[in-house]
Amino acid sequence: MLYIGVDLGTSAVKLLLMDAEGRIQKVVSREYPLSFPHPGWSEQNPEDWWRESFEGIKELTEECDKSQVAGISFGGQMHGLVILDEQDEVIRPAILWNDGRTAKETEYLNQVIGREKLSEYTANIAFAGFTAPKILWVREHEPENFKRIRKIMLPKDYLAYKLSGVHCSDMSDASGMLLLDVKNRCWSKEMLDICGISEEQMPKLFESYETVGTLKPELAEELGLPASCKIAAGAGDNAAAAVGTGTVGDGRCNISLGTSGTIFISSRAFGVDPHNALHAFAHADGNYHLMGCMLSAASCNKWWLDEIIGTGDYAKEQEKITKLGENHVFFLPYLMGERSPHNNPDARGTFIGLTMDTTRADMTQAVLEGVAFAIRDSFEVAKALGIQIERTKICGGGAKSPLWKKMIANILNIKVDVIEAEEGPALGGAMLAAVANGEYASVEEAAERIVRVVDTIEPEPELAAKYEEKYGKFAKIYPAVKELFTEII
Repeated sequence: MLYIGVDLGTSAVKLLLMDAEGRIQKVVSREYPLSFPHPGWSEQNPEDWWRESFEGIKELTEECDKSQVAGISFGGQMHGLVILDEQDEVIRPAILWNDGRTAKETEYLNQVIGREKLSEYTANIAFAGFTAPKILWVREHEPENFKRIRKIMLPKDYLAYKLSGVHCSDMSDASGMLLLDVKNRCWSKEMLDICGISEEQMPKLFESYETVGTLKPELAEELGLPASCKIAAGAGDNAAAAVGTGTVGDGRCNISLGTSGTIFISSRAFGVDPHNALHAFAHADGNYHLMGCMLSAASCNKWWLDEIIGTGDYAKEQEKITKLGENHVFFLPYLMGERSPHNNPDARGTFIGLTMDTTRADMTQAVLEGVAFAIRDSFEVAKALGIQIERTKICGGGAKSPLWKKMIANILNIKVDVIEAEEGPALGGAMLAAVANGEYASVEEAAERIVRVVDTIEPEPELAAKYEEKYGKFAKIYPAVKELFTEII
């Protein structure tokens, strides 16, 4: 049988076709626009997601035996607010995960409702990108739209609805809404009341590997796929990527260098960081995970090279970087504000340490190192909780860079395992579809049989020691300039 994984990203949807043994048959990618209607705001039209995903499925399956396509599932950008009216029509553009408009609502939740209450209700505190603050913003600033809400959904859940007709979500993605009682895997009545919404307005909850329905007959006919094709709930992009890298079960780690950057630690047991610097979420394997998320990772490199330097030859720019651990330029990668561990939507990207002899290569190096240093910030929180991590998997667009992987290994001083198929959420989605169809007994079994490590980058003691000293300096910069950000925005 064949399985489709759909990775609904911020800039494009990537679709992957996988056979029953986990071999990737074909990958298709289709872009759509991203809108910034005001500084710090970020929106997309869900109809763009649907159009490109639907056409992408056609393109993906045009050369295969379509009768063998048994399931479709998803990994998707998290936290985005999609609201539908009585006719299941989209009311307004989706407010995305990296949107920073909800500072007032986030402060209200954390300070008035209180962090302790939020953590009690949901295992997390409010971050500007989470869904609940967005709902409060719509209630305050667009009351007519708020009154029209019949269903509240997340981005990839909108695709699942369009394919199956079922309003659904999964535990991992719902964990990032600040509306889910993560420990008990159900909607939090207290949080729904705080936001002024009802459980009827929320989608039905599933585990990531569970079937929510089958392909609508009319879509099956148009696509040429079986009407029996199962639609599985799927997962938030980071949980789906973790499945795709085999980061399931207990005590495993994955670092993702996508548009955003994450460090993801899987756990069989429910646990909460007492300082809430790391998110405590449900995992796509039916267990739990801790996650640190930075809002700008590979997107920092893309911004620097595309917009500032004006080149698309990323590899050539990195060839000029030869003196690792010796750079005097530092970069704070907070181009869209920051989440973990600072929780500060006012934070901004910052170069510091420039001199007359600073080169273009120095600044490119600082961007790459700044992202790695920021991931280490969350890594340090995990270590403070007593979590021992000796190695990590890695995925995302940034993981295609040998130099960046070497930086990660030495800045965090851990082994970095490279897997055979660096397809992240799309592969994870296809694996979840296979589990939903009974191809594998569990997500862990699927990961055990499909994911293969093909290389390991070992930290170099001398270079790791240099980066230890550099990280000590990096860690002092944000506290020193934090108050300035509020004044300059």
